[in-house]
Amino acid sequence: MSYLSNDFDESNQQNDLGAVIRNGREILFQAFNWESHKHDWWRKLESKVPDMAKSGFTSAWLPPASHSLSPEGYLPQNLYSLNSSYGSEHLLKTLLQKMKQYKVRAMADIVINHRVGTTQGHGGKYNRYDGIPLAWDEHAVTSCTGGLGNRSTGDNFPGVPNIDHSQEFVRKDITAWLQWLRRSVGFQDFRFDFARGYSAKYVKEYIEGAKPIFSVGEYWDSCNYNDHGLDYNQDSHRQRIVNWINGTGQLSTAFDFTTKGILQEAVKGQFWRLRDAQGKPPGVMGFWPSRAVTFLDNHDTGSTQKVILCFTNRDYEYTQHDHFILAGSLAFPSSHIMEGYAYILTHPGIPTVFYDHFYDWGDSTHDQITKLMDVRKHQDIHSRSSITILEAQPNLYSAIIGEKVSMKIGDGSWCPAGREWTLTTCGHRYAVWQK
Repeated sequence: MSYLSNDFDESNQQNDLGAVIRNGREILFQAFNWESHKHDWWRKLESKVPDMAKSGFTSAWLPPASHSLSPEGYLPQNLYSLNSSYGSEHLLKTLLQKMKQYKVRAMADIVINHRVGTTQGHGGKYNRYDGIPLAWDEHAVTSCTGGLGNRSTGDNFPGVPNIDHSQEFVRKDITAWLQWLRRSVGFQDFRFDFARGYSAKYVKEYIEGAKPIFSVGEYWDSCNYNDHGLDYNQDSHRQRIVNWINGTGQLSTAFDFTTKGILQEAVKGQFWRLRDAQGKPPGVMGFWPSRAVTFLDNHDTGSTQKVILCFTNRDYEYTQHDHFILAGSLAFPSSHIMEGYAYILTHPGIPTVFYDHFYDWGDSTHDQITKLMDVRKHQDIHSRSSITILEAQPNLYSAIIGEKVSMKIGDGSWCPAGREWTLTTCGHRYAVWQK
């Protein structure tokens, strides 16, 4: 099967949910960070679209486009208003049209776990939505966050009314909004924010109703820790993500937070972590690679987020930002970024590149990442490619992927045996060969 370039015809799967997931040749791009709202973002991104397409990204995840009380977009109120701190509705639609022209799909950030009310209702809380579209009353808000709805089907997001997805009128309205984003606004893919906050069965219903080409969920909770740091065995952590994917009817992928947590410790001289007890990759990638969206950093973990962390009893700490922050150091070690990309861009799963690394870290990093993307494309590495892990020592990891690519990361010396291998690209502490 040939590599799915970004000229994939949307009509191929209009009536076939999951065709892109089955094909497995996506490379995603997170097209923002936590500070992007300060920089006329829709206009800035429009200028980047030709390079995004040339580099080989198939889908670009955009920040939340709806009106929000927080400039970052994660405290939504009027979902149908597309005038946000990132720019006007007109500028957004101009960007989406440019992306369509260059055949890079636009991924909408779907923030539907919670919604800020407009007027006070039951208990004196702002749990009504009078005066704006989707003018819900208190029954749309879970009873555990001050509403008159049912109890939440997931974990609570503190400090704001959580939406009760068990209400049929709520699901009908959300589905209609998602269909509007998909059919009228021009978004093609969905990213579901704080997916732990409501049952995965509702994500399944929303995907079936709106028919995005590709979906990914943010099911983020703490990795397993002991008194000395990160546990070697993260099977229970990745199983929880797998369970969520199953709950969506396997229609959605999920961010592989397990791989991120392990990989950013491994590059510090603990590469033994990258082979599990069965000899496979230790993240969701090793359990269910076709549904594992791998990444190094995102807007919550990247360098623009300055937060205080705790991991007492796997509790969460609520910060001035409207996201939950988890145990340990969140940012991927900056001196090991290219080792990280050499890993995820040559391995099974669906890799994601972060805006900061691609555009803010200089031409060298941009070009090194692009070269790794080229190897993935031309050697037809896909989400289900076979992998044989050859070395997983403290200072060295090496593997053969899809039988045509071999790679190593770390300070240890290694090269593949046989004259048929040619060095394709290399950099500080990483090298990739191909046949």
